[in-house]
This record gives sequence, C-alpha cells and structure tokens, in this order.
Amino acid sequence: MHQSSTRWPEIRHHGAVDGVTGSAHELCLDHQHSLLVDCGLFQGRDQGPGGANADDLAIDFPVAQIKALVITHVHIDHVGRIPWLLAAGFKGPILCSQPSAKLLPIVLEDAFKLGFSRRPDDIDRYLRVIKRRLVPLPYDQWHTALDAGHGQIRIRLRRAGHILGSAYVECDVKGPPGRHRVVFSGDLGAPHAPMLPAPKPPHGCDTLVIESTYGDRNHEDRKERQQRLQRVLARALQDQGTVLIPAFSIGRTQELLYELEDILHRNQKSRVHKTLPWNELPVILDSPLASRFTKAYRELRPYWEQEALKRITKGRKPLGFKQLLTVDDHDAHLRMVRHLADSARPAVVISGSGMCTGGRIVNYLKAMLHDPRHNVLFVGYQGKGTPGRQIQRQGQGGTVTLDGETHAIQVGVDSLGGYSAHADQQGLVRFVTGMRKAPTAIRIVHGDDGAKKKLQGELSRLLPQCRILYPCGSQPAGESGAPQGPRPHTNYLAPLPGPATQKYGK
Repeated sequence: MHQSSTRWPEIRHHGAVDGVTGSAHELCLDHQHSLLVDCGLFQGRDQGPGGANADDLAIDFPVAQIKALVITHVHIDHVGRIPWLLAAGFKGPILCSQPSAKLLPIVLEDAFKLGFSRRPDDIDRYLRVIKRRLVPLPYDQWHTALDAGHGQIRIRLRRAGHILGSAYVECDVKGPPGRHRVVFSGDLGAPHAPMLPAPKPPHGCDTLVIESTYGDRNHEDRKERQQRLQRVLARALQDQGTVLIPAFSIGRTQELLYELEDILHRNQKSRVHKTLPWNELPVILDSPLASRFTKAYRELRPYWEQEALKRITKGRKPLGFKQLLTVDDHDAHLRMVRHLADSARPAVVISGSGMCTGGRIVNYLKAMLHDPRHNVLFVGYQGKGTPGRQIQRQGQGGTVTLDGETHAIQVGVDSLGGYSAHADQQGLVRFVTGMRKAPTAIRIVHGDDGAKKKLQGELSRLLPQCRILYPCGSQPAGESGAPQGPRPHTNYLAPLPGPATQKYGK
C-alpha cells in the first residue's frame, strides 16, 4: 500500500532513529537502486526500527537494491555492522574519504573479531574483501556513486570536523521527477577542536538529514576546556590516585593526548602537588586499538589543521610525548591495573570503551570504583543503558552493573562537556542557517527524543517555512514531530518533498 504511492527519491532510516547509535540511512532512487549512508553498531538500549539491537546485529532490512555504501566516518556506531551487511549479501563498493580508507580496516578488523571469528585466516580473508571494496574519495570532488540509466546519484564529501577523515555527504539526485539535493550530516564537529578544522556549511540543499546528539544543549566554552581539564586533573590527583578517562579509540583519544601534551609542555617546571612535578606524571594509553589509531593519525598529518602542524615544526610530539606510556599486551594490562589499584602513584589512564560497555576500562573500574582515591572523568556522550551513563548519573555513593555484578561507586566522578567531538545546539543551528539556500525539509536523527525535540523547536523558530521532522522509534513522525502510528513496513519511510526548485551550482 505504501510503495504504490511512493514519490522518488525516498529516504529510509534503519538506525539512529530512537537513540544515538546504529546510524544507517538509505537514499532510494527507485525500488531497485539505492545508496546506504553508514551502517553502524547499536549500543546500550538503542535499537533499529526493524528490531536490531546490541544483542542482535543481523541486518533487518533488504539489501538487494543497495548498490553502494557511503561512510561518513569510522566510529563504530557508524560502521560496526558492515560485517553483518556483507553477510546479508551486500556486494557493492564502500565509498569514504581518503583518511577514512586508511582507518576503516582497523575498525572493521576489531568488529569482525568481536562478531564473527578470531581465526587469523578468516580475518585476513575478510580484510582483503574490505580493501578491495574500498573506494577512497578526495574531499570536495563530485563522484558518481549510482547510475541507473534513467537516474543518477552523485556524491561529494565535505569535511565534518568530527574525527580525522569525517565527512558530511552532499547527494545530487537526478531522476524522472527532476533534481534533488540531499545532505547527510553524519556527525558534525565543534569549533576549536584540536587537530581538525571546523565544518563549513554547504551552499544549500532541498533535504537535510542532521544529527542531534547535543541538540538540546550547548557545550562549555571549548576555548577554556584545557584549563578546566588541568584543574580537574590537579584536584583529582591530590589524593595520589588514578584518573580514569573512558574514551573512544579514535578521535577522542587523540584529542586528549594532544591537549595533555600541551598541559605537560606548559607546566613542565610546575608541580601537580608538592610531591609530583607535572613532567613526571605518567599518561597511560591502555588500548591496543587506540594505539593503532594514534599511529595512523601521526601518518595522516597532511589532514591536520595548521596549529597542530606548527607544533610539529617546533620539535614537539603531540601524539608521542615522552610521558606517554602505551600498554598493548593483555598481561601487561592486568599488571598495570593491579599496580595502579594498589599503589599511591598518581597517573592518568585513557582506555576504551568510551561508554564503559566493554574493553579494558571495565577492568580498571572493577578494581578501583570502591576506592575514593581514584576518579573517573567523562569527556564524551554516555548513551542510554550504558554503564558510563549509570556512573555519570549516579556518581559517588551510587552503584553500577559491570559484567552482571553490582559495584559501589566511591570514586569521584567528573564530566567535561566541552570535550565532545559533536557540535552542540549552536553548532548544529549554525550549520543549517549558514546555508545560502535553506533546506525545504529537515530530518532530525541520531539523538535522544528530548534532544531531537529541542533542536526541532529551535530550527522551526528560525526557519518557519521549512518542514522539520524527526522519527520516533518505528513510527513515522508528522510535520509537528508527533507520532502518526505505525506503518505496515517495519522501517520508517517517508518521501522527500517534490522536485528541487533551487539551483546549487556545481
């Protein structure tokens, strides 16, 4: 019933509909030809409209019509289901930026180990398939991603400023109804982020699909965040304990190392407290995956912004300073956990996963949560249902469940919102209103319902002529954002507005 009334092109949302993980959005030229933008892992209680979730990642939507996959960036919540997409029969190319092409195999190797097999032969065979499928694209150049004879989709990747290699995707759709410009924001970065330039809005579009992770709030001043980080560290280290920083292996970890190097450089003649000089404070990177990404970041220096490159020319090593210790071997990791839990040696530990859903940070938490000498510092978003959200919300005196066991939280708990790699509400609004040709329709995804609703309200106030929608679970949203009841199709489907009336140039 729905398909008979479809007007093309059409967008289908398969993830990041109710929550912030599992991003997957399909741009359909017709019934037989489409592009998929991202295919990410679900975390916490997030789930897809078709029922997929963190415990059941099998692809729950048809893939035969998907001719290409476009990756905005390589965070696991945007690429983690690619192994399952291949298993479901997807045979097309994987299009991404040139830096992302270098980083993606590292991410997917880890995802494949977690979801399918740890056998070296299986992993090597899988990675060869991935590398054959990869099509690295330069920024700011148009590429024909889909050509169906009667219709065509060209894409252009633009810098998103979120992590190295991140992009938002401009899609120029040409079909029987006419031409239509669609922009998928992916995850947008914030201004003043170290190492990466801030995103610049496109000239314009007809339909914008935009994230809303922080659509309901504004970050603390990012220009002052390094001073706040230094103050939090100094206060936490007074008790001669460890500051645990759960961080995503790619993006957040490298930003933290960059800023920690600067703190240590500026304070090399000062003391954290009377017995500890800043230049003797160990910074421990306990994540083999993060170490690999950090090495790749160093190799991708041409994509750094100018301030970071200037530090290199002055002989500094922002991602490889002398006080940085890396822990790769699992036995060495366990020894480090025991040593820091038992000793009175102050240290900073950066370890994954960023939301404490697994990884080595869990071992540190189990060993240290009961001891008030230690501190946990959150520098990123904590999704619903994750242990990180529990610790952040309950704080000292609360409890958290880790691997099925309840642990009392006696450590100090701090959060630095200014360290989010996501744009805040002001940044998201600036991205939209900075377009010379305003979109006629906006779809708000990748956020909790409250964040989506607040962003919708702000954009509606500024763009009263624009249709602003946000999907709610498996129910399609009306123009006011109110659910209109389920449709027979398990995915959220809604046609785009009519043919474009605006021209956007080349």
